[in-house]
Amino acid sequence: MLQLLDHDAELPGSVSRREALRVGGLTALGLTLPDVLRAQAAASERAGREVNCVLLWMLGGPSHIDMYDLKPLAPAEIRGELNPIATRTPGLELGELMPNMAACSDKFSVIRSMHSYSPTHGRGDHHLMSGNKWSSALIPPGYGAMLAWQQEQRARQTPPFVQVGTLTSTNYGSPGLGGYLGRTYDPFTVTADPNSSSFAVKEFSAPETISSGRLSDRQGLLDAVDRFQSRVDRQLEFARTHDEFQQRAFSMITSAEAKNAFDLNQESVATRDNYGRNRVGQGLLLARRLIEAGVRFVTVKGYVRYGWDHHPEVFPRLRTEVPPYDQGYAALLNDLSERGLLDNTLVITAGEFGRTPRLNTDARGPGRDHWNRCFSLTLGGGGIRTGQVLGASDKHAADIVDRPVSVPDFAATVYHALGLDPQAELRTLDDRPMQALPEGKVIEELV
Repeated sequence: MLQLLDHDAELPGSVSRREALRVGGLTALGLTLPDVLRAQAAASERAGREVNCVLLWMLGGPSHIDMYDLKPLAPAEIRGELNPIATRTPGLELGELMPNMAACSDKFSVIRSMHSYSPTHGRGDHHLMSGNKWSSALIPPGYGAMLAWQQEQRARQTPPFVQVGTLTSTNYGSPGLGGYLGRTYDPFTVTADPNSSSFAVKEFSAPETISSGRLSDRQGLLDAVDRFQSRVDRQLEFARTHDEFQQRAFSMITSAEAKNAFDLNQESVATRDNYGRNRVGQGLLLARRLIEAGVRFVTVKGYVRYGWDHHPEVFPRLRTEVPPYDQGYAALLNDLSERGLLDNTLVITAGEFGRTPRLNTDARGPGRDHWNRCFSLTLGGGGIRTGQVLGASDKHAADIVDRPVSVPDFAATVYHALGLDPQAELRTLDDRPMQALPEGKVIEELV
């Protein structure tokens, strides 16, 4: 006699009745059972692996129309001075200042149809670096903080989240940090220029004459001070997170593994030259070393002199900023690929918005102003489908005409690549429940 199975009863081979019905439906659509099982195995393998991230943050908003989405047939006051060049990717042209990226365009994809809610520095930074809007009462945690919060499960001798260079805005503070998760999830910040001949991380610079015992004594003194401060501020959750942050930082100071990861002198002269002898190139090389050492997320300050807020003199400033970006980004992608690390390392280059299609008439030289209605960014590695061009703008790169991508959509795709749960419930320091990413849909064309 046939016995009906319960709704979730297990079939032989640990397949539930629900799963068997789903497989049957897929088979009717032309997928065989082996196809389904292979897909499940691949999904399971992906879910179980760690994907890390390097974010090159192009503070100020890079000019999409001069870098990623050129319009050579537009009037001169729109198209500007730079010409497009061909790349390895059909349908993708880049600005003439980006030959190295053109040669490795199969290793990244470009989204040409990004749009954001705000054309304001600070608000835009927080939005792009977290997927959530900033408010004075609730500062959203960045992707690196969220990765550390959701996935930090094993003891590490390196921090989970590192930032190379300081990032801040006048009215909105520093984006992409721990936000309402607390200081425990702030990045370990490297303030020194990694291109400097005297580059050193001060936390690892204790004199050799100081023994580990004396370091422990110093830690005891710090603990005593912190305990006193905690008693004074015990009503604040910040006191607890501050203690955890201090303890983690001190553990790193005494870690040889962490110290070696930050030592760029262990790289060959040829490798350092290949990345570029500038802050961006050496910052990206440092990011690669940190990812190899176990750091999960590295944000790199992405400019050498002017930033990307080119209200005046857009073309001289692009000629200063784009070549180091082009060289360093291409070197990182190629290096990660050669080392077998690219599939497990998501690499993002982005700023908070783009620039106005029409040049302004600034007395110092024509420039471009803030433009959030349509802009571009890049994604490579981390299981993202590369060699793709997603979305399109109109003839002046002013408005989106195909496949709009919102900031929450971009964030949902980052979450997907990193294995994060957008529906995870977090708690603010005053114990309010928050959903990690309440908006956004994964960009299916890229995953």
